[in-house]
Amino acid sequence: MLPVKVDHSDPTPLHEQVAGALRRAIAEGEAVPGDRLPPAKDLAAVLGVNSDTVLRALRDLRDEGILEFRRGRGVTVAGGAVVKSAVVSAVKELLRVARRNGYHSDDLVALIEQLS
Repeated sequence: MLPVKVDHSDPTPLHEQVAGALRRAIAEGEAVPGDRLPPAKDLAAVLGVNSDTVLRALRDLRDEGILEFRRGRGVTVAGGAVVKSAVVSAVKELLRVARRNGYHSDDLVALIEQLS
């Protein structure tokens, strides 16, 4: 089972938390292209959420091209490098803007922790 968790006290909608956790697991190589995901009802039971919440997250990831739904094969990972590269690109842009405005990486860490 993938190491996916949700935080019921977090204001982020549960389906977004599930999708984000799956994106990260795929980007980090915990699930690779071709891997089959557990059924939505099993993921929902482990996470303590409704299966519709998991299905919504899975559909979002399918629409992003990260997952594939195949009749008879279930839900499989389509790719993950795109996810990580998008995050890396955003972080590089954040660092560029921060440096241009006189902020250092430790300042950014403090800001991120404050906003989390």
